[in-house]
Amino acid sequence: MLVLEYILVAVLVGAGLFGLSIFVFGRGEELGPLPRQASPTKLPETGVLGDDVRKLKFQVRLRGYDMREVDWALARLAEELEELRAQSAGHELETADE
Repeated sequence: MLVLEYILVAVLVGAGLFGLSIFVFGRGEELGPLPRQASPTKLPETGVLGDDVRKLKFQVRLRGYDMREVDWALARLAEELEELRAQSAGHELETADE
């Protein structure tokens, strides 16, 4: 019975300290929601690097990442790959002609 009392006192003291810290320090600064069409997902206009892809951040919705942002990022990366492959093919043709 004594052990139960110690546990109960420890829980009450912990809850009291937690409540006091919330009262004194607040719950932290909450960020407001982004505007409807705004997105934290950013890629450079040209010259996407591996670090740019690694730094990609998507908004999380109820059922996972925001599909529009992921689709946009994938389309942007596909354009960059196609552009690089076209440049590479052009360089190969130039060196073959020489």
